[in-house]
Amino acid sequence: IQYDNTIAIRMSFQQKIRSTALRATAAIAFVEVTTHLPSEGRSSLTYHYLFDHFITPMGRRLFDPEGAHHLALEVVMRGLAPRLSREGNTDDNSRVDMKVEIGNAEERRLKFAGPIGLAAGFDKNGTAIPGLFDLGFSYVEIGSVTPLPQPGNAKPRSFRLVEDRGVINRFGFNSEGVERVSEYLCDYRKEFGGRGSNPAVALEESNNEGDIDIVMKENEHEQTGGNQFLWAVGWAWNRLMTTTPRTGVLGVNLGKNKTSEDEVGDYTIGIRELGPYADYLVINVSSPNTPGLRSLQQREPLRHLLVSTLKARDEYAPHAPLLVKLAPDLTMEEMVDVANVIMETGIDGMIVSNTTNVRPESLLSNHKHETGGLSGAPIKDRSTECIRTMYKLTKGKIPIIGVGGVGSGRDAYDKLKAGASLIQVYSMMVYEGPGVVSRIRKELADILLENGYKSVNDVVGAEHEDIYWSRIEERVRKRMQEREKDEKVIEDL
Repeated sequence: IQYDNTIAIRMSFQQKIRSTALRATAAIAFVEVTTHLPSEGRSSLTYHYLFDHFITPMGRRLFDPEGAHHLALEVVMRGLAPRLSREGNTDDNSRVDMKVEIGNAEERRLKFAGPIGLAAGFDKNGTAIPGLFDLGFSYVEIGSVTPLPQPGNAKPRSFRLVEDRGVINRFGFNSEGVERVSEYLCDYRKEFGGRGSNPAVALEESNNEGDIDIVMKENEHEQTGGNQFLWAVGWAWNRLMTTTPRTGVLGVNLGKNKTSEDEVGDYTIGIRELGPYADYLVINVSSPNTPGLRSLQQREPLRHLLVSTLKARDEYAPHAPLLVKLAPDLTMEEMVDVANVIMETGIDGMIVSNTTNVRPESLLSNHKHETGGLSGAPIKDRSTECIRTMYKLTKGKIPIIGVGGVGSGRDAYDKLKAGASLIQVYSMMVYEGPGVVSRIRKELADILLENGYKSVNDVVGAEHEDIYWSRIEERVRKRMQEREKDEKVIEDL
Protein backbone atom coordinates (compact mmCIF):
# COMPACT_ATOMS: atom_id res chain seq x y z
CA ILE A 1 0.00 0.00 0.00
CA GLN A 2 2.83 2.35 0.90
CA TYR A 3 4.51 1.58 -2.45
CA ASP A 4 1.29 2.34 -4.34
CA ASN A 5 0.94 5.66 -2.51
CA THR A 6 4.49 6.62 -3.44
CA ILE A 7 3.79 5.81 -7.09
CA ALA A 8 0.60 7.86 -7.01
CA ILE A 9 2.33 10.86 -5.42
CA ARG A 10 5.12 10.70 -7.98
CA MET A 11 2.65 10.49 -10.89
CA SER A 12 0.66 13.39 -9.48
CA PHE A 13 3.84 15.46 -9.15
CA GLN A 14 4.86 14.65 -12.72
CA GLN A 15 1.40 15.63 -13.99
CA LYS A 16 1.67 18.97 -12.17
CA ILE A 17 5.09 19.58 -13.70
CA ARG A 18 3.78 18.77 -17.20
CA SER A 19 0.73 20.96 -16.64
CA THR A 20 2.87 23.86 -15.40
CA ALA A 21 5.29 23.44 -18.30
CA LEU A 22 2.43 23.44 -20.81
CA ARG A 23 0.94 26.58 -19.28
CA ALA A 24 4.32 28.32 -19.24
CA THR A 25 4.93 27.31 -22.85
CA ALA A 26 1.50 28.58 -23.84
CA ALA A 27 2.12 31.86 -22.01
CA ILE A 28 5.52 32.34 -23.65
CA ALA A 29 4.02 31.47 -27.04
CA PHE A 30 1.25 34.01 -26.49
CA VAL A 31 3.75 36.71 -25.51
CA GLU A 32 5.93 35.81 -28.51
CA VAL A 33 3.05 35.96 -30.99
CA THR A 34 1.72 39.26 -29.62
CA THR A 35 4.97 41.09 -28.78
CA HIS A 36 8.00 39.10 -30.13
CA LEU A 37 9.68 40.12 -26.86
CA PRO A 38 11.16 36.67 -26.02
CA SER A 39 12.82 36.23 -29.42
CA GLU A 40 13.67 39.85 -30.30
CA GLY A 41 14.28 41.30 -26.84
CA ARG A 42 15.28 44.96 -27.00
CA SER A 43 14.78 44.93 -30.77
CA SER A 44 11.07 44.16 -30.49
CA LEU A 45 8.52 46.81 -31.36
CA THR A 46 6.96 46.27 -27.93
CA TYR A 47 10.18 47.29 -26.21
CA HIS A 48 10.49 50.28 -28.54
CA TYR A 49 6.89 51.27 -27.84
CA LEU A 50 7.50 51.05 -24.09
CA PHE A 51 10.47 53.42 -24.30
CA ASP A 52 9.00 55.86 -26.81
CA HIS A 53 5.50 56.18 -25.36
CA PHE A 54 6.01 55.66 -21.63
CA ILE A 55 9.62 55.91 -20.44
CA THR A 56 10.65 58.91 -22.58
CA PRO A 57 7.55 61.04 -21.71
CA MET A 58 7.92 60.05 -18.06
CA GLY A 59 11.58 61.12 -18.12
CA ARG A 60 10.55 64.54 -19.46
CA ARG A 61 8.06 64.95 -16.60
CA LEU A 62 10.25 63.74 -13.75
CA PHE A 63 13.66 65.17 -14.67
CA ASP A 64 15.05 68.48 -15.80
CA PRO A 65 16.61 68.39 -19.31
CA GLU A 66 20.20 67.86 -18.17
CA GLY A 67 19.18 65.24 -15.59
CA ALA A 68 17.17 63.36 -18.21
CA HIS A 69 20.15 63.56 -20.57
CA HIS A 70 22.48 61.97 -18.01
CA LEU A 71 19.91 59.25 -17.24
CA ALA A 72 19.45 58.49 -20.95
CA LEU A 73 23.22 58.22 -21.41
CA GLU A 74 23.41 55.87 -18.42
CA VAL A 75 20.62 53.67 -19.81
CA VAL A 76 22.37 53.44 -23.19
CA MET A 77 25.72 52.75 -21.56
CA ARG A 78 24.26 49.91 -19.44
CA GLY A 79 22.67 48.21 -22.45
CA LEU A 80 19.06 48.85 -21.40
CA ALA A 81 17.96 51.02 -24.34
CA PRO A 82 16.15 49.61 -27.40
CA ARG A 83 18.22 48.01 -30.14
CA LEU A 84 17.69 48.47 -33.87
CA SER A 85 14.34 46.91 -34.76
CA ARG A 86 13.84 44.28 -37.44
CA GLU A 87 11.75 46.77 -39.44
CA GLY A 88 14.48 49.40 -39.23
CA ASN A 89 17.33 47.08 -40.18
CA THR A 90 17.89 48.15 -43.78
CA ASP A 91 21.62 47.33 -43.90
CA ASP A 92 21.03 44.32 -46.12
CA ASN A 93 17.93 45.65 -47.89
CA SER A 94 17.83 43.99 -51.30
CA ARG A 95 15.33 46.54 -52.61
CA VAL A 96 17.37 49.69 -51.99
CA ASP A 97 21.08 50.20 -51.32
CA MET A 98 21.45 52.26 -48.12
CA LYS A 99 25.27 52.22 -48.12
CA VAL A 100 27.14 55.51 -48.44
CA GLU A 101 30.77 56.26 -49.29
CA ILE A 102 32.47 59.62 -48.89
CA GLY A 103 36.01 60.83 -49.49
CA ASN A 104 38.09 61.26 -52.61
CA ALA A 105 41.48 60.06 -51.38
CA GLU A 106 41.53 56.26 -51.25
CA GLU A 107 43.30 56.17 -47.88
CA ARG A 108 40.58 58.39 -46.39
CA ARG A 109 37.53 56.89 -48.04
CA LEU A 110 34.83 56.01 -45.51
CA LYS A 111 32.10 53.44 -46.00
CA PHE A 112 28.86 53.76 -44.02
CA ALA A 113 26.31 50.95 -43.68
CA GLY A 114 23.56 53.58 -43.79
CA PRO A 115 23.10 57.36 -43.85
CA ILE A 116 21.68 57.87 -40.33
CA GLY A 117 24.10 58.83 -37.54
CA LEU A 118 24.19 60.50 -34.13
CA ALA A 119 25.23 64.14 -33.89
CA ALA A 120 27.81 65.35 -31.39
CA GLY A 121 26.52 66.48 -28.02
CA PHE A 122 24.75 63.40 -26.68
CA ASP A 123 27.85 61.42 -25.74
CA LYS A 124 30.38 64.17 -25.11
CA ASN A 125 33.12 61.93 -23.72
CA GLY A 126 32.69 58.63 -25.59
CA THR A 127 31.44 56.52 -22.68
CA ALA A 128 28.43 54.88 -24.39
CA ILE A 129 29.59 54.17 -27.95
CA PRO A 130 28.59 50.45 -28.20
CA GLY A 131 25.10 51.17 -26.88
CA LEU A 132 24.63 54.01 -29.35
CA PHE A 133 25.50 51.77 -32.28
CA ASP A 134 22.97 49.27 -30.89
CA LEU A 135 20.26 51.94 -31.20
CA GLY A 136 20.68 51.69 -34.97
CA PHE A 137 23.08 54.50 -35.81
CA SER A 138 25.43 53.67 -38.68
CA TYR A 139 27.91 56.19 -37.33
CA VAL A 140 28.35 57.95 -34.00
CA GLU A 141 30.01 61.31 -33.40
CA ILE A 142 31.20 62.03 -29.86
CA GLY A 143 32.21 65.39 -28.39
CA SER A 144 32.85 68.19 -28.51
CA VAL A 145 36.09 67.32 -26.70
CA THR A 146 38.39 70.06 -25.41
CA PRO A 147 42.14 69.70 -24.70
CA LEU A 148 41.76 70.35 -20.96
CA PRO A 149 38.81 69.32 -18.79
CA GLN A 150 36.29 72.10 -18.27
CA PRO A 151 32.86 72.19 -16.56
CA GLY A 152 31.09 74.32 -19.13
CA ASN A 153 28.66 77.09 -18.31
CA ALA A 154 26.64 77.49 -15.13
CA LYS A 155 23.41 75.53 -14.63
CA PRO A 156 20.63 75.53 -15.64
CA ARG A 157 21.92 75.38 -19.20
CA SER A 158 19.43 73.22 -21.10
CA PHE A 159 15.75 73.95 -21.77
CA ARG A 160 12.98 72.07 -23.53
CA LEU A 161 10.66 73.98 -25.83
CA VAL A 162 7.93 71.33 -25.65
CA GLU A 163 5.30 73.25 -27.61
CA ASP A 164 7.83 73.79 -30.41
CA ARG A 165 9.58 70.39 -30.15
CA GLY A 166 12.85 72.21 -29.76
CA VAL A 167 15.75 72.49 -27.31
CA ILE A 168 17.91 75.43 -26.23
CA ASN A 169 21.28 74.66 -24.67
CA ARG A 170 24.25 76.69 -23.48
CA PHE A 171 26.45 73.88 -22.17
CA GLY A 172 29.66 75.58 -23.31
CA PHE A 173 31.81 72.57 -24.25
CA ASN A 174 31.62 70.75 -20.91
CA SER A 175 34.23 68.04 -21.40
CA GLU A 176 36.43 65.62 -19.48
CA GLY A 177 39.34 66.57 -21.75
CA VAL A 178 41.40 64.67 -24.32
CA GLU A 179 43.41 62.66 -21.78
CA ARG A 180 40.38 60.97 -20.24
CA VAL A 181 38.49 60.64 -23.54
CA SER A 182 41.52 59.00 -25.18
CA GLU A 183 41.38 56.35 -22.45
CA TYR A 184 37.71 55.68 -23.21
CA LEU A 185 38.42 55.44 -26.94
CA CYS A 186 41.45 53.22 -26.37
CA ASP A 187 39.27 50.86 -24.34
CA TYR A 188 36.58 50.86 -27.05
CA ARG A 189 39.03 50.14 -29.88
CA LYS A 190 40.71 47.30 -28.00
CA GLU A 191 37.34 45.61 -27.53
CA PHE A 192 35.65 46.33 -30.86
CA GLY A 193 38.53 46.97 -33.26
CA GLY A 194 38.44 49.42 -36.13
CA ARG A 195 40.87 51.92 -37.57
CA GLY A 196 42.06 53.03 -34.17
CA SER A 197 42.53 49.52 -32.78
CA ASN A 198 46.20 49.16 -33.75
CA PRO A 199 47.32 52.28 -31.84
CA ALA A 200 45.24 51.12 -28.86
CA VAL A 201 46.87 47.70 -28.79
CA ALA A 202 50.32 49.19 -29.36
CA LEU A 203 49.76 51.62 -26.51
CA GLU A 204 48.82 48.81 -24.16
CA GLU A 205 51.76 46.62 -25.18
CA SER A 206 54.27 49.45 -24.88
CA ASN A 207 53.23 50.14 -21.30
CA ASN A 208 55.39 47.63 -19.42
CA GLU A 209 54.07 48.54 -16.00
CA GLY A 210 50.45 48.07 -17.00
CA ASP A 211 49.40 51.65 -16.29
CA ILE A 212 46.73 51.54 -18.99
CA ASP A 213 45.07 48.50 -17.43
CA ILE A 214 45.07 50.25 -14.06
CA VAL A 215 43.42 53.33 -15.57
CA MET A 216 40.79 51.19 -17.28
CA LYS A 217 39.95 49.40 -14.05
CA GLU A 218 39.75 52.68 -12.18
CA ASN A 219 37.43 54.09 -14.85
CA GLU A 220 35.24 51.01 -14.69
CA HIS A 221 35.08 51.29 -10.91
CA GLU A 222 34.19 54.99 -11.14
CA GLN A 223 31.43 54.30 -13.65
CA THR A 224 29.89 51.41 -11.69
CA GLY A 225 30.35 52.85 -8.22
CA GLY A 226 27.12 54.42 -7.01
CA ASN A 227 25.21 52.80 -9.89
CA GLN A 228 25.64 49.15 -8.95
CA PHE A 229 21.95 48.34 -9.31
CA LEU A 230 21.84 49.70 -12.87
CA TRP A 231 25.10 47.96 -13.64
CA ALA A 232 23.77 44.61 -12.36
CA VAL A 233 20.50 44.95 -14.29
CA GLY A 234 22.40 45.90 -17.43
CA TRP A 235 24.78 42.97 -17.05
CA ALA A 236 21.95 40.45 -16.60
CA TRP A 237 19.90 41.93 -19.42
CA ASN A 238 22.82 41.85 -21.84
CA ARG A 239 23.52 38.21 -21.02
CA LEU A 240 19.90 37.21 -21.57
CA MET A 241 18.58 39.51 -24.31
CA THR A 242 21.47 40.87 -26.39
CA THR A 243 23.16 39.44 -29.44
CA THR A 244 26.46 40.56 -30.95
CA PRO A 245 26.88 44.35 -30.53
CA ARG A 246 26.67 46.51 -33.65
CA THR A 247 29.59 48.68 -34.69
CA GLY A 248 30.07 51.44 -37.23
CA VAL A 249 31.99 54.58 -38.13
CA LEU A 250 33.23 56.65 -35.18
CA GLY A 251 33.64 60.42 -35.46
CA VAL A 252 35.28 62.73 -32.91
CA ASN A 253 34.18 66.37 -32.68
CA LEU A 254 36.89 68.73 -31.39
CA GLY A 255 36.50 72.03 -29.56
CA LYS A 256 38.70 74.66 -27.93
CA ASN A 257 38.93 75.55 -24.26
CA LYS A 258 36.96 78.60 -23.21
CA THR A 259 39.96 80.55 -21.88
CA SER A 260 42.42 79.48 -24.58
CA GLU A 261 43.82 82.08 -26.97
CA ASP A 262 45.51 79.50 -29.20
CA GLU A 263 42.79 77.95 -31.34
CA VAL A 264 45.19 76.15 -33.67
CA GLY A 265 47.07 74.72 -30.71
CA ASP A 266 43.87 73.44 -29.09
CA TYR A 267 42.60 71.71 -32.22
CA THR A 268 46.06 70.28 -32.92
CA ILE A 269 46.11 68.69 -29.45
CA GLY A 270 42.72 67.12 -30.15
CA ILE A 271 43.88 65.74 -33.49
CA ARG A 272 47.12 64.40 -32.01
CA GLU A 273 45.55 62.72 -28.98
CA LEU A 274 42.23 61.47 -30.41
CA GLY A 275 42.88 61.23 -34.16
CA PRO A 276 44.46 57.75 -33.98
CA TYR A 277 41.19 56.34 -32.57
CA ALA A 278 38.78 58.21 -34.86
CA ASP A 279 37.40 57.26 -38.27
CA TYR A 280 36.84 60.97 -38.96
CA LEU A 281 37.49 64.25 -37.14
CA VAL A 282 35.40 67.43 -36.91
CA ILE A 283 36.62 70.97 -36.27
CA ASN A 284 33.76 72.69 -34.43
CA VAL A 285 33.89 76.44 -35.06
CA SER A 286 30.15 77.06 -34.81
CA SER A 287 29.01 76.53 -31.22
CA PRO A 288 27.26 79.71 -30.04
CA ASN A 289 28.18 79.02 -26.40
CA THR A 290 31.97 79.61 -26.50
CA PRO A 291 32.91 83.31 -26.74
CA GLY A 292 34.62 84.22 -30.01
CA LEU A 293 34.37 80.75 -31.52
CA ARG A 294 32.08 81.68 -34.41
CA SER A 295 34.47 84.43 -35.52
CA LEU A 296 36.69 81.59 -36.77
CA GLN A 297 34.20 81.15 -39.64
CA GLN A 298 35.39 84.41 -41.21
CA ARG A 299 37.46 84.01 -44.36
CA GLU A 300 41.07 84.52 -43.20
CA PRO A 301 40.77 83.01 -39.67
CA LEU A 302 39.02 79.98 -41.18
CA ARG A 303 41.65 79.58 -43.90
CA HIS A 304 44.48 79.73 -41.36
CA LEU A 305 42.72 77.27 -39.04
CA LEU A 306 41.89 74.72 -41.74
CA VAL A 307 45.35 74.81 -43.33
CA SER A 308 46.94 74.30 -39.91
CA THR A 309 44.61 71.51 -38.80
CA LEU A 310 44.96 69.71 -42.12
CA LYS A 311 48.74 69.65 -41.58
CA ALA A 312 48.18 68.27 -38.07
CA ARG A 313 45.81 65.65 -39.47
CA ASP A 314 48.35 64.58 -42.09
CA GLU A 315 50.96 64.19 -39.36
CA TYR A 316 48.99 62.52 -36.55
CA ALA A 317 45.95 60.88 -38.17
CA PRO A 318 46.49 60.61 -41.96
CA HIS A 319 43.70 58.02 -42.25
CA ALA A 320 40.96 60.32 -40.91
CA PRO A 321 38.90 62.69 -43.08
CA LEU A 322 38.73 66.18 -41.53
CA LEU A 323 35.38 68.00 -41.56
CA VAL A 324 34.32 71.45 -40.37
CA LYS A 325 31.01 72.13 -38.59
CA LEU A 326 29.22 75.33 -39.63
CA ALA A 327 26.57 77.58 -38.10
CA PRO A 328 23.16 78.16 -39.72
CA ASP A 329 23.36 81.89 -39.00
CA LEU A 330 25.89 82.79 -41.71
CA THR A 331 24.88 85.45 -44.20
CA MET A 332 24.96 84.67 -47.92
CA GLU A 333 28.22 86.59 -48.27
CA GLU A 334 29.75 84.64 -45.38
CA MET A 335 28.61 81.32 -46.87
CA VAL A 336 30.29 82.24 -50.17
CA ASP A 337 33.53 83.01 -48.31
CA VAL A 338 33.32 79.75 -46.32
CA ALA A 339 32.62 77.72 -49.47
CA ASN A 340 35.61 79.26 -51.26
CA VAL A 341 37.93 78.54 -48.31
CA ILE A 342 36.68 74.96 -48.08
CA MET A 343 37.28 74.39 -51.78
CA GLU A 344 40.73 76.02 -51.69
CA THR A 345 42.02 74.19 -48.62
CA GLY A 346 40.76 70.75 -49.64
CA ILE A 347 38.89 70.01 -46.43
CA ASP A 348 37.21 66.59 -46.63
CA GLY A 349 33.67 67.60 -45.73
CA MET A 350 31.36 69.84 -43.73
CA ILE A 351 28.57 69.40 -41.21
CA VAL A 352 25.59 71.69 -41.77
CA SER A 353 24.44 72.90 -39.39
CA ASN A 354 24.98 73.60 -35.69
CA THR A 355 22.42 75.25 -33.40
CA THR A 356 21.13 78.76 -34.09
CA ASN A 357 21.02 82.00 -32.11
CA VAL A 358 17.99 83.14 -34.12
CA ARG A 359 14.54 82.81 -32.53
CA PRO A 360 11.74 82.31 -35.09
CA GLU A 361 8.59 84.35 -34.39
CA SER A 362 6.57 81.12 -34.46
CA LEU A 363 8.07 79.86 -31.16
CA LEU A 364 5.46 79.34 -28.42
CA SER A 365 7.44 78.10 -25.42
CA ASN A 366 8.11 80.31 -22.41
CA HIS A 367 11.78 79.30 -22.70
CA LYS A 368 12.18 80.83 -26.16
CA HIS A 369 14.12 83.82 -24.80
CA GLU A 370 16.77 81.72 -23.03
CA THR A 371 20.33 82.34 -24.16
CA GLY A 372 21.95 79.53 -26.11
CA GLY A 373 21.70 77.51 -29.30
CA LEU A 374 18.29 76.44 -30.56
CA SER A 375 17.93 72.96 -32.09
CA GLY A 376 15.18 70.53 -32.99
CA ALA A 377 12.10 71.05 -35.16
CA PRO A 378 12.30 74.90 -35.26
CA ILE A 379 15.66 74.73 -37.07
CA LYS A 380 14.74 72.02 -39.57
CA ASP A 381 13.92 74.24 -42.56
CA ARG A 382 16.80 76.65 -41.97
CA SER A 383 19.37 73.86 -41.78
CA THR A 384 18.00 72.30 -44.97
CA GLU A 385 18.27 75.65 -46.74
CA CYS A 386 21.89 75.98 -45.57
CA ILE A 387 22.64 72.51 -46.93
CA ARG A 388 21.08 73.47 -50.24
CA THR A 389 23.15 76.66 -50.45
CA MET A 390 26.48 75.11 -49.44
CA TYR A 391 25.99 72.18 -51.83
CA LYS A 392 25.40 74.60 -54.69
CA LEU A 393 28.33 76.85 -53.76
CA THR A 394 30.71 73.87 -53.62
CA LYS A 395 29.19 72.34 -56.78
CA GLY A 396 28.48 69.10 -54.95
CA LYS A 397 32.20 68.31 -54.65
CA ILE A 398 32.42 68.48 -50.84
CA PRO A 399 30.44 65.85 -48.86
CA ILE A 400 27.89 67.31 -46.45
CA ILE A 401 26.53 65.78 -43.26
CA GLY A 402 23.10 67.29 -42.74
CA VAL A 403 21.77 67.89 -39.23
CA GLY A 404 18.97 69.91 -37.71
CA GLY A 405 15.43 68.88 -36.74
CA VAL A 406 15.45 65.40 -38.32
CA GLY A 407 12.65 63.37 -36.75
CA SER A 408 11.30 61.31 -39.65
CA GLY A 409 12.29 59.61 -42.86
CA ARG A 410 10.78 62.51 -44.80
CA ASP A 411 13.02 65.01 -42.96
CA ALA A 412 16.08 62.92 -43.83
CA TYR A 413 14.93 62.57 -47.45
CA ASP A 414 14.52 66.35 -47.82
CA LYS A 415 18.07 66.95 -46.58
CA LEU A 416 19.49 64.29 -48.91
CA LYS A 417 17.75 65.91 -51.89
CA ALA A 418 19.11 69.29 -50.82
CA GLY A 419 22.66 67.92 -50.99
CA ALA A 420 23.51 66.02 -47.81
CA SER A 421 25.28 62.67 -48.23
CA LEU A 422 24.69 61.67 -44.61
CA ILE A 423 22.20 62.65 -41.89
CA GLN A 424 22.57 63.17 -38.15
CA VAL A 425 19.91 62.95 -35.42
CA TYR A 426 19.91 64.17 -31.83
CA SER A 427 17.40 66.68 -30.42
CA MET A 428 14.30 64.96 -31.81
CA MET A 429 15.07 61.89 -29.67
CA VAL A 430 14.01 64.07 -26.72
CA TYR A 431 10.44 63.99 -28.05
CA GLU A 432 10.31 60.89 -30.24
CA GLY A 433 12.31 58.52 -28.02
CA PRO A 434 15.23 56.27 -29.01
CA GLY A 435 13.00 54.22 -31.32
CA VAL A 436 12.98 57.15 -33.75
CA VAL A 437 16.28 55.87 -35.17
CA SER A 438 14.70 52.63 -36.41
CA ARG A 439 11.64 54.50 -37.69
CA ILE A 440 13.73 57.01 -39.67
CA ARG A 441 15.71 54.21 -41.28
CA LYS A 442 12.57 52.32 -42.33
CA GLU A 443 10.68 55.40 -43.51
CA LEU A 444 13.63 56.63 -45.55
CA ALA A 445 14.03 53.27 -47.30
CA ASP A 446 10.29 53.25 -48.10
CA ILE A 447 10.37 56.82 -49.45
CA LEU A 448 13.36 56.07 -51.68
CA LEU A 449 11.53 53.10 -53.18
CA GLU A 450 8.31 55.07 -53.66
CA ASN A 451 10.22 57.70 -55.62
CA GLY A 452 12.07 55.22 -57.81
CA TYR A 453 15.52 55.50 -56.24
CA LYS A 454 17.61 52.36 -55.90
CA SER A 455 20.22 53.79 -53.53
CA VAL A 456 20.87 56.67 -51.15
CA ASN A 457 23.58 57.98 -53.49
CA ASP A 458 20.98 58.38 -56.25
CA VAL A 459 18.98 60.97 -54.28
CA VAL A 460 21.87 63.11 -52.97
CA GLY A 461 21.55 66.60 -54.49
CA ALA A 462 18.59 65.63 -56.69
CA GLU A 463 17.18 69.17 -56.37
CA HIS A 464 20.19 70.59 -58.24
CA GLU A 465 19.66 69.13 -61.73
CA ASP A 466 22.79 70.52 -63.39
CA ILE A 467 25.09 69.34 -60.58
CA TYR A 468 23.14 66.12 -60.11
CA TRP A 469 23.52 64.89 -63.68
CA SER A 470 27.17 65.87 -63.89
CA ARG A 471 27.76 63.77 -60.75
CA ILE A 472 25.91 60.85 -62.34
CA GLU A 473 28.06 61.13 -65.47
CA GLU A 474 31.21 61.29 -63.35
CA ARG A 475 30.13 58.21 -61.39
CA VAL A 476 29.43 56.26 -64.59
CA ARG A 477 32.75 57.35 -66.07
CA LYS A 478 34.58 56.22 -62.94
CA ARG A 479 32.87 52.82 -63.01
CA MET A 480 33.81 52.37 -66.66
CA GLN A 481 37.43 53.22 -65.88
CA GLU A 482 37.46 50.71 -63.01
CA ARG A 483 35.94 48.07 -65.30
CA GLU A 484 38.59 48.74 -67.95
CA LYS A 485 41.32 48.31 -65.31
CA ASP A 486 39.79 45.01 -64.18
CA GLU A 487 39.56 43.76 -67.79
CA LYS A 488 43.20 44.71 -68.38
CA VAL A 489 44.24 42.78 -65.28
CA ILE A 490 42.33 39.73 -66.49
CA GLU A 491 43.95 39.97 -69.93
CA ASP A 492 47.40 40.20 -68.34
CA LEU A 493 46.66 37.08 -66.30
